Amino acid sequence: MVIGKPFFTSEQIQNKVKELADRISSDYEGKNLLAVGILKGAFMFYSDIVRMIRVPLAVDFIIASSYMKESTTGEVKVYYDIREDISDKDVLLIEDIADSGITLNYLRERILARGPKSLRICVFLDKKERRVVDVPLDYVGFEIPNEYVVGYGLDYDNKFRNLPYISIFKKTATDAK
Repeated sequence: MVIGKPFFTSEQIQNKVKELADRISSDYEGKNLLAVGILKGAFMFYSDIVRMIRVPLAVDFIIASSYMKESTTGEVKVYYDIREDISDKDVLLIEDIADSGITLNYLRERILARGPKSLRICVFLDKKERRVVDVPLDYVGFEIPNEYVVGYGLDYDNKFRNLPYISIFKKTATDAK
């Protein structure tokens, strides 16, 4: 396995998170905000952004995935769901990457069915080239090409999440053994 040079450095990441948090803070002034992180991938981004948002908020999480290693299975599994009553909340769904859109759209529809006051989606990375399901994104950190990336919470086989930057991931011939 090869991890390349940083695609986005720690400094670029923190600058973008602050920019997004400023926009969110402005948009949610005076609202009843519930920030919902999609685990595991969004844990670093989620932690950073909720600390930078300057309006009161409640926190909750969803654990869901349609991925095994590096490709989607097409079937979304929810392992842990939102516990908060969201009927009077302005929900902000926070995700690490919008890729195929399958998981994000499934969760969006699931949340909307529970009748929140509003629902917006914030993603750190947007990989439009891979989109299979169109899902509306309200806040986007960076748009990236169709490359497999790791770091800052994103993984390959549950590894590399701890990198403080985003890097392109490549398998080598020796990985197939």
